[in-house]
Amino acid sequence: MTTTPASAGTPVGGSWEELVTVALLGTERRALPGQLPGRQAPVALLDAAAVETVRRRAGVRPARAAARPEPAAPDPRTPLPPAAARRLSTLLADRPGTGGGGRRGAAPDLVELLPQWLALANARGFAAPPGALPALLDAARGRTDLRPAALAFAGPRALWLAGLNPEWRFALRTSSGGATTLPEAADEIQRLWQEGLFAERVALLAAVRAKDPAAGRALLVATWATERAEDRLMFLDSLRSGLCAEDEAFLEGALADRSRNVRATAAELLSALPGSALAARMADRAASCVAVDHTGETPVITVEAPHECDAAMERDGVAPKPPARRGERSWWLGQLVEAAPLSVWVDRLGGRSPEEVVALPVADGWQGELHAAWCRAAVRQRDPAWSRALLGPPSAPEAGGPGAVSLAERSKLLATLGAGERADWVAGFIGTHGLSEAFQLLGVCAVPWAGGLGRAVVDALDIARDAGSFPWSFSGVMGLAERCLDPAEAGRLEGLTSVPDESEHTAPGSGDYWAEAFQRLVTTLRLRATMSAELTPP
Repeated sequence: MTTTPASAGTPVGGSWEELVTVALLGTERRALPGQLPGRQAPVALLDAAAVETVRRRAGVRPARAAARPEPAAPDPRTPLPPAAARRLSTLLADRPGTGGGGRRGAAPDLVELLPQWLALANARGFAAPPGALPALLDAARGRTDLRPAALAFAGPRALWLAGLNPEWRFALRTSSGGATTLPEAADEIQRLWQEGLFAERVALLAAVRAKDPAAGRALLVATWATERAEDRLMFLDSLRSGLCAEDEAFLEGALADRSRNVRATAAELLSALPGSALAARMADRAASCVAVDHTGETPVITVEAPHECDAAMERDGVAPKPPARRGERSWWLGQLVEAAPLSVWVDRLGGRSPEEVVALPVADGWQGELHAAWCRAAVRQRDPAWSRALLGPPSAPEAGGPGAVSLAERSKLLATLGAGERADWVAGFIGTHGLSEAFQLLGVCAVPWAGGLGRAVVDALDIARDAGSFPWSFSGVMGLAERCLDPAEAGRLEGLTSVPDESEHTAPGSGDYWAEAFQRLVTTLRLRATMSAELTPP
């Protein structure tokens, strides 16, 4: 048998490590064993690597077969109707766009309809189609606001899939401690609390707290002394759910915490318990600062703000250093009034109702500070009577009302009222002041908007359209209307889908924009009605 020299290009031997070394250094600097340098050296290296690759693969020993994964837990819910399943696929296939602001065209924004579709499917108890789970998990991975509804709809199969794909691990963290995944055994709850990841522990505490507030508090007490300050703050925040008088002793202890943020949160929670010792201490301090002066022709509220922030006030959550451009005394006063039970003012201010108290003039320019603090107290204590008084009638000449100082404050006050009352107030506000200041207020109204509120929004849009207003100024309200208006209103909007006549005062091109916007609104409302019908159980 004749042997061909290595220089002729026949693959040469050598270990895999040697081949890798030659490839890294280059054949000009290092030759293969038995291979002379030259033009054929790179070809010989590649040939040798090919031979060694085949040899290595052929020599691999069969590995022991891995255990098959356990099947996913069964989902007992009703399967999704075929038409609704097709609709879900369409919604998931759509890619995030630019949202409602400034959109053109009459096509609905499917991305914004997916949350509403999921809410309907969950409310009606349907199970997600297995084939849609990957796309659903991908959508939830990209949108944190979508995760609670998406994971509730996806059910146990989503958790099973998340255990197999690292990109979906967020589902395990988000669902841990949820109502459907809370361990039944007490020792398993203890193990997860002691050994789980931080996100898992937060979710577990929230779930236990929702089911049994005392048990959740006991978990926290057991490890409180060893937790990091930032973790203590997050855990403490979970006590908002189910906050009760039994939490007071623990929260009083947290007032001595070495973390200022923890102390402030504990004080805020205690002030939300009107019967707590801290609330009583704050009531005494605040009452000593505010009184009614009857010496004039009409009663006037007088204010004497604190002259110092002592150690006891600091322990009870009063921050001693004010923000920039804020006076110390007004800063301290606001914190005291905000934390005091609102009931204290009935006795302190002559048995007057909240409306009568708010209507009293305040001396020396303290009205804004005092009313703003009452606003924060009404929101913290969820007191609808004080919220109504501070909001005032929606038709008041001043859009801010007698007490609210901003749109944000009004939105928070409205959130303490019932859904119907909230919608009626915002409808009255729009009827008087229009839509320019109502966008933030609409965001706290229940969906779908009640009939009166929906009609007020449509009427205001119609007025703006006829007035030739800049249509893009109302694109945010249009986007809200697409998601929140009752689908039954679609018929009333048909007459607004045509291009209006333009006058000399009309913004150029606004007619076409208004027509497109109303066409999109009508199309979206009808699509929402169809979605609801598809999700109606037979």
